[in-house]
Amino acid sequence: MVFSSIPFVFYFLPIFLVCYFAFGRSNWIILFGSAVFYVWGEGINIVLIVSLLAFNYWMGRLIGSDRERLAKVGIWVGVGVNLAVLGHYKYAQFLVTNLTRLGVHSAAAYPLDPNHHLPLGISFFVFQMISYLVDVRAGKVQAERYPSRLATYMMMFPHLIAGPIVRYANIAGEIAARRVDVASVGLGVQYFIVGLCQKVLIANTVARFADHAFSVPVNQLDGLTAWLGAVTYTIQIYFDFCGYSNVAIGLALMMGFHFPRNFNYPYIARSVTEFWRRWHISLSTWFRDYVYIAIGGNRAGRFATVRNLLIVFFLTGLWHGAAWTFVLWGLYHGAFLLMERLGLGQVLDRMPRWIRNAYVLILVMFGWVLFRAGDRHQTFSYWKAMVFLSTPVKSPETPVPITLWLTPEVIAALIVGSVLACPVMAWGLDRLGYARLGRQAAIADPAMDIHYVHALPVGVLLAGLVVASALLAGDTLNPFLYFRF
Repeated sequence: MVFSSIPFVFYFLPIFLVCYFAFGRSNWIILFGSAVFYVWGEGINIVLIVSLLAFNYWMGRLIGSDRERLAKVGIWVGVGVNLAVLGHYKYAQFLVTNLTRLGVHSAAAYPLDPNHHLPLGISFFVFQMISYLVDVRAGKVQAERYPSRLATYMMMFPHLIAGPIVRYANIAGEIAARRVDVASVGLGVQYFIVGLCQKVLIANTVARFADHAFSVPVNQLDGLTAWLGAVTYTIQIYFDFCGYSNVAIGLALMMGFHFPRNFNYPYIARSVTEFWRRWHISLSTWFRDYVYIAIGGNRAGRFATVRNLLIVFFLTGLWHGAAWTFVLWGLYHGAFLLMERLGLGQVLDRMPRWIRNAYVLILVMFGWVLFRAGDRHQTFSYWKAMVFLSTPVKSPETPVPITLWLTPEVIAALIVGSVLACPVMAWGLDRLGYARLGRQAAIADPAMDIHYVHALPVGVLLAGLVVASALLAGDTLNPFLYFRF
C-alpha cells in the first residue's frame, strides 16, 4: 500500500484514525495498523521485521546492562547482524556478480534466491535499528524495557518503508506519553495534503517526460530532449521524496509524534556541501554521526579527512542501490565536496550568489543523470548529448516528436515545481500576512531545532486534495521513487 493511493487516503487512513482516537491513542493500535499496512503489500516479509525487532530488543537490553564485557560484545554482534541482513537481501547478488567477474568463481556458491525480492523499506528500518543500538551504547538513550514501545518505534507505518530515518531518542518520550490537540492534527492534515499534491500533481506529471527522455535510444537522443529530461527528473525526484517526507511528517503529527524535517530547499544551495545539509537531512546526518565521526571525521589530518569523506559518500551511494551507477553517483558528490574543502569553496565564496547556485544546479543535474541512467554507457551518452547538444543519428526509426511528451500539463508542472523548489511561497505568504506556525522539530542538528510553516488557506488545501484524488482515481499504481532504496 502506498500513501498516494485511493485505498490508503479514503479507506485505511480514516479507519485507522477513528480506531486510534477511539481507543485512547494506544501504541497497540499503531502496531496493529502498521502490521496491516505492511502486510498489505509485503506479506510474509513482516516475519523479517518482527524477527529483527525481537533481536534488537534483546541486544539493546544486553548493551544497556551493567555488564561491560557483554555490552561490548553486544554492540558488535547487534550492528553486525543488522548489516548482514541488509547485505544479504540488498547486496548479495551484486557482490557475487562482481566477484565472479573478477575470477572468484567460488562466490557463485553463495545461496541466492532466484525469486529474490528486496523487502520494502529494509534500508530505512535497519538504519533505525542500528542507530538505536549505538545510542544505547553511547548512553544517549536508555534501553527500552517494554517491547511494545520499541516495536511502535520500529514499525510505525508513516516512516516504515521510506523514512525519514527517525532516531529513537527523538520520539522515545512521545512513545511513552504524547499529547494530541486540534492544532497538531490540523498541521498534520496540512502537511499530508501538501505532500500528496507534491507527489501527485508535480512529481507524477513531470515524470512522464523524464521517463520518455531516459528511454530514448542513445543514438536518437538530441540535446534539447536530454536537458529537458535532466530538468524534469531533477524536479521529479525532489517533489517525489519531499512529498513522501511531508506526508509522513503529517501522519505523525496527527498521531502526536514529531518527525525530523527531511528537506530544506536543497536546490537553492550555493555549494555541494550546503546541498547535502539540505537534501535528505535524516540520511546525511545519520552518516555524519554514525559513520563519519565514528571513523575519525576530520580529527586526524587532511589525508584522513579525505579518506573518511570518500568512505561516507561511497556508502551513501551504495545505500541507494546495489549498482555501480549509485556508487559512482555518491563518489561524484563526494569528489566535489572534497574540492570545496580543499580550496574550491573559498573561490566560490568570492563569486556572485547566482553563479554559485548555478554551479550547484548544474552539478546536481548531471549527478541525477548518473543516478537515473541504467548503466554507465547510457550515462556518458546522455552527458555527451547535454554537453555537445548533439542531434540524433539518422535511423530508419522515426523519433517520437518532443511535443507529444512535453504537454501543457508537463510544462505547467515543470514551471510550478521550479518555483516551489525555492522558498518563494513562504516569502509571498509572509508578505500577505499569513500566520507562521512554529513547531519543535526533533532532529539532531540544533541549528534546525525550530522551523516554521505557514497556515495555508483551507480552500487551497481542499482544492489540492480534490484534484490529487481525482488524478489518483484514474491512475495506476504510482509508488514513491525511494521505495526501491
